[in-house]
Amino acid sequence: MAQDSQQRAPLANDMPILGLGTWQNDDPQDCTDSVQAALEMGYRHVDTAQAYQNEDAVGDGLAAADVDREDIFLATKVWTSELGHDDVLSSTEESLDKLGVDYVDLLYVHWPAEEYDAEDTLSAFAELRERGDIDRIGVSNFEPRHLDEAKDVFGELPFANQVELHPLLPQTELREYADGEDIELVAYSPLARGEVFDVPEIQDVAEKHGVSEAQVSLAWVREKGVTAIPKATGEDHIADNWASLDVDLDDEDVAKIDSIDRRERQVDPDFGPWN
Repeated sequence: MAQDSQQRAPLANDMPILGLGTWQNDDPQDCTDSVQAALEMGYRHVDTAQAYQNEDAVGDGLAAADVDREDIFLATKVWTSELGHDDVLSSTEESLDKLGVDYVDLLYVHWPAEEYDAEDTLSAFAELRERGDIDRIGVSNFEPRHLDEAKDVFGELPFANQVELHPLLPQTELREYADGEDIELVAYSPLARGEVFDVPEIQDVAEKHGVSEAQVSLAWVREKGVTAIPKATGEDHIADNWASLDVDLDDEDVAKIDSIDRRERQVDPDFGPWN
């Protein structure tokens, strides 16, 4: 492999702070190959979801990689149509079967939409945790009000909130909330679906360090204390993202990226809670 397999990503509460995202990785063989390649390169965090329709392929990649299951932080998400109490239980069992595992390290509510009800949904997640089917409870695309509601009706806050976050959408309010409540933030689309490659401030920092714009953006996310899960299929891109762990941004670099005045959300469905 291109990278030293002994290198490891830093941990955030036992969750590797850099992972492999698999959204839109819908070619089964490509998905399997990318998961295997990432794990054998040193990645130990893999993220998928029921809605991605690739849990089978992700599971095949897990099985093919020469890495022990207990060394992998594996996450998946329950789709909005499956968020009733009994549907959470049954759909999660299906996810475990597809992934070929006995448990996942983190199970997310994918969106606070459609069948989501804080008490009904999260009580099912708690039941799965008690059974040992999941280790941690997470949510995705939650705004502060949804997190407050979860705490009020469920009695605890989730381990993590996965949201779109990148230099063009820094999510300052959510980062402050997470810092105050000790919730881990996980960034999907941390490269703004490729938009960061054309941002002059990021280009300048990349040139200064002799690295790619992707590596700079991922290093910036890490500087904010946020876990990133960039999607990549080709081994070159997987390796380039992994190399971001060696990029150390100084205060001037971070300030330059913070000064970017573009604000662009790449994932904005009609049911998004900010709409």
